[in-house]
Amino acid sequence: MQRIEADPDFEDEGAVFDADSLYGDSTTSITSSILRGVDEHGRTYAAYGKSGYGMPIDGDELDRIDMKHRMYSMLLDEELFLAPIGSSPHRVLDLGTGSGIWAIDFADQFPSADVLGVDVAPIQPDWVPPNCHFEIDDVEEQFTYHQKFDFIHSRDFLFSIKDWPRLVGQCYEQLVPGGYLELQCLLPVPNCDDDSAPPESGVPIFSTKVIEASQIVGWSLLEPNNFAKYLREAGFVNVVEKRYKVPTGPWPLNKRLKLIGAFEMQSLLQGASAFSLMAFSKAFGWTKEETEVFLVALRRDVKNLRYHTYYEFIVAYGQRPKDVGTTKEASPESPTAESVGSPGKTESEDSPPKV
Repeated sequence: MQRIEADPDFEDEGAVFDADSLYGDSTTSITSSILRGVDEHGRTYAAYGKSGYGMPIDGDELDRIDMKHRMYSMLLDEELFLAPIGSSPHRVLDLGTGSGIWAIDFADQFPSADVLGVDVAPIQPDWVPPNCHFEIDDVEEQFTYHQKFDFIHSRDFLFSIKDWPRLVGQCYEQLVPGGYLELQCLLPVPNCDDDSAPPESGVPIFSTKVIEASQIVGWSLLEPNNFAKYLREAGFVNVVEKRYKVPTGPWPLNKRLKLIGAFEMQSLLQGASAFSLMAFSKAFGWTKEETEVFLVALRRDVKNLRYHTYYEFIVAYGQRPKDVGTTKEASPESPTAESVGSPGKTESEDSPPKV
């Protein structure tokens, strides 16, 4: 994977970036106390689900989800997915749909598709395309869908899934022969190609701690590294994995990556508490105040554009064999893997120069 060139305008000592919130508040009025969720650590969390969900479901988090949707669209060259599903899918399932924005955009783009978005929280809007609908469901429970799907999608299942092989296996059984499953997720392992960010700076310290907490409570944030393996083991063929660099701030020289970095920086500033409060409480017994003190370094250093840190966004997809008689043992031993800066391009074809 090649390096991203840093913008020299931000190389001066102490250069920082300041940004106002990109989106306003948006909430959905829910009357039932069960559907409204539960309040903990000053945030609202889902009240439904077998294993719980470690991220809030309040208005601030919905704004962050929608902001990340825009960022991922830019990252994937304005595509919602990478799997070669064809131009007229019929039945599509969006797991962990969150605010529902991916499902709504997919339904708009593919009028032929009946799109179902499921989530443990009823936080989706009422006004949606006629071919899009939502249901409350916990995807870690046994699937009970009465129809099979042409395409199943999930994105950023953070602090959500404790048994990924079971989930992937259920998706395999719920797909029609020839159908695709695509898993997308940010891998919050900090990288820095030019050693500009010391290990004790905010992004590395935060990332290490939140990954440690996720492993203790059973929602390991490192699982995206295993997506391709889980797809193969479940029986999927034509497995492909692609990785994209996501700068944690607007430090790149490349304008597109600079804007992507600005989105990710804002996500970290706005979402640091969302990532940490529940996980740190469960893993370490920390209070809200202790967590907020810990987050000071992250909020300070993520705005320092002399620190050229980035995460990876992993996309892995696979196809259920078209031959209904094909056994799972017939799947290939290894996936096609690419490390790219934009979809469909190998590293040598990508344009941003090295640092």
